[in-house]
Amino acid sequence: MTATSAAPFSPEEIAAEGLKPEEYAEIVHRLGRHPNKAELGMFGVMWSEHCCYKNSRPLLKQFPTAGPRILVGPGENAGVVDLGDGLQLAFKIESHNHPSAVEPFQGAATGVGGILRDIFTMGARPIAILNSLRFGSLEDVKTQRLFSGVVAGIAHYGNCVGVPTVGGEVYFDPAYSGNPLVNVMALGLMETPEIVKSGASGLGNPVLYVGSTTGRDGMGGASFASAELSDESMDDRPAVQVGDPFLEKSLIEACLEAFKTGAVVAAQDMGAAGITCSTSEMAAKGGVGIELDLDKIPVRELGMVPYEYLLSESQERMLFVAHKGREGELIDIFHRWGLQAVVAGTVIAEPIVKILFQGEIAAEIPTEALAENTPVYHRELLAQPPEYALKAWEWTPESLPPCTTAGVEISGHLQTWNDILLTLLDKPTIASKRWVYRQYDHQVQNNTVILPGGADAAVVRLRPLEESRGRSAITQRGVAATVDCNPRYVYLDPYEGAKAVVAEAARNLSCVGAEPLAVTDNLNFGSPEKPIGYWQLAEACRGLAEGCRELATPVTGGNVSLYNETLDSQGTPQPIYPTPVVGMVGLIPDITKICGQGWQAAGDVIYLLGLPLASTISLGASEYLATIHGVVAGKPPRVDFDLERRVQKVCREGIHAGWVHSAHDCAEGGVAIALAECCIASNLGAEINLEIPPTQLQRLDELLFGEGGARILVSVPSKHHEVWESYLQEHLGKEWQKLGLVGNFDTDLGVLTANNQTLIKVRIEDISDRFYNAISRRLAIHTTTSQS
Repeated sequence: MTATSAAPFSPEEIAAEGLKPEEYAEIVHRLGRHPNKAELGMFGVMWSEHCCYKNSRPLLKQFPTAGPRILVGPGENAGVVDLGDGLQLAFKIESHNHPSAVEPFQGAATGVGGILRDIFTMGARPIAILNSLRFGSLEDVKTQRLFSGVVAGIAHYGNCVGVPTVGGEVYFDPAYSGNPLVNVMALGLMETPEIVKSGASGLGNPVLYVGSTTGRDGMGGASFASAELSDESMDDRPAVQVGDPFLEKSLIEACLEAFKTGAVVAAQDMGAAGITCSTSEMAAKGGVGIELDLDKIPVRELGMVPYEYLLSESQERMLFVAHKGREGELIDIFHRWGLQAVVAGTVIAEPIVKILFQGEIAAEIPTEALAENTPVYHRELLAQPPEYALKAWEWTPESLPPCTTAGVEISGHLQTWNDILLTLLDKPTIASKRWVYRQYDHQVQNNTVILPGGADAAVVRLRPLEESRGRSAITQRGVAATVDCNPRYVYLDPYEGAKAVVAEAARNLSCVGAEPLAVTDNLNFGSPEKPIGYWQLAEACRGLAEGCRELATPVTGGNVSLYNETLDSQGTPQPIYPTPVVGMVGLIPDITKICGQGWQAAGDVIYLLGLPLASTISLGASEYLATIHGVVAGKPPRVDFDLERRVQKVCREGIHAGWVHSAHDCAEGGVAIALAECCIASNLGAEINLEIPPTQLQRLDELLFGEGGARILVSVPSKHHEVWESYLQEHLGKEWQKLGLVGNFDTDLGVLTANNQTLIKVRIEDISDRFYNAISRRLAIHTTTSQS
């Protein structure tokens, strides 16, 4: 018995599945017949960009993926790195952008659930979550609704499942008004003796369906995630899944217990494309086939047809291949945890996915056609950068109003440097994300070493493992993690901007004393079918690849999210800024030798590692230029990888030696904002003396707010300053600068010129108010306005 040919589908029906006419013709060619409805849906989700990376796969091949600590690279549910002492870390980042635009709470919540399943499917216990979020202007009522809903969804799922949310980033820009980005990264510590892979094997081995029941929620979610958002798709709520974090908590325990029995051959999360994805990918990776009977699948709704079974993305479900004869003990484990567990299929020799329903074959497709030999588009790169970039690159600082020690005149009004500092600290992108992380349980599991907002990267303690497995029972090791991307940099110059993303991620890890190890990335872009969109994607991938090679941080996997565009009122797609988010992990040899970004004691000496203030630092692409002057132009700072390596190594070794007591990367807003953030984090002031000869003094706004690459602010106790400066002279030469001293409690942040003219003098209380309350103040205004 074989599947029979169906009647040809109309162009409208083909398009509804996210397929192009030529792709449908290829499906007919491969099958030797027209597909039926279920098979068409299976091809629709598996040939979507979300699943097969048909536009991005050629670009991803340039990423470095191997290294001495890499145990599992791209191709599995998550990457795995060796941390030493028998410790192995699984980590991955995924997006849930379009579902979060339609239903922010459930979209974000199920994004957390999905990335956690990628981690424990490998045999690792989830230990931490980070998120990278992008929204439109927070002054907009719609953005406030999306923002509040997404944060609540992340908090709900993470808090309930018992995994701490330890860090992340949030940006606000009109470019994301209709298409927010919700990227979630998870880390897990391996618990099983062997890493669990996803390739099916063993002819006759049973295929188990475990976890929750299957319903109609999440129908066609992979195709939905691979198309522009429109007014119609915003009402496409069946495409958004509904998660149950308490059930997932049980699923974590049941899976880890099951893996430890040795009875599991392979495991796969039913994420995007549900049963279709798990069956086809497991079979293709193992070079075998899978026969699955839908009548045996536990359901939560009556009257479901094969198309609905196969495309449902109901949450908290897994597919196992078990050793024949041992399926009973696995089923018992899942039943004991209150979960579904049934034998629903078998591993077969013929490399096909055969789906049975009510005694007949509902679908029969070669596994290669679904999961391996999928369409690939080699698109032509623009001969030169697009017009918008060329025009932006023409910008020069000479177009700005002149500035003096008093400030800069804008539209006929003098803005003092105090005013500008306070304005930037009140910008939601720069301001504290306390309103966000206070909703997260960031201390559950009791392994969070530095609380959110206290350092440039999250730090998590690695719990000792049992001696019975031959591993050390005592370890001081920790892991640091960060997620980073400055999308304005990437928009203005995708190649240089993407290199800067990798450099900043590594720098943030180095600021807590961690050695950068490896990367997982989330490529959020517009349509690759448009010349500009493909240019941005291709150039950013080239930059990421170069950055990862230069800093020896291989890519272990990630996620591609394209077609992040919203149709405006005229039906014209408006793309987001290109946003290649880098999630990077680092090793901390000793968690007692780390530091945060706040000053530690009055009288400590403040230094700037890297490019001195007299260096030419561009205002191009800066937060100052965009916020204060309303200009998005210029080029982002170019990355000097040799300087990056040296500055970051000096910072790490200074922390390990006990000399450096605080460290903070100079990112958005430049040195002035970084100084203010160090003061706010500690409630200690600082007096900075800019001893720069007039002949070397560039524009004061460049000096204060220019954003340069390899720059780290550190503070060192005065008793160590001589040995520290000797060390700096040896390893950095002239590429460091002594800036001033940490002040007492309740003192000001003061910035003086060489001739003692005051540029900035602000109370810590005032800058703290702007910084901590920027987000809540905007949300309160919206609430008050709505109620009135």
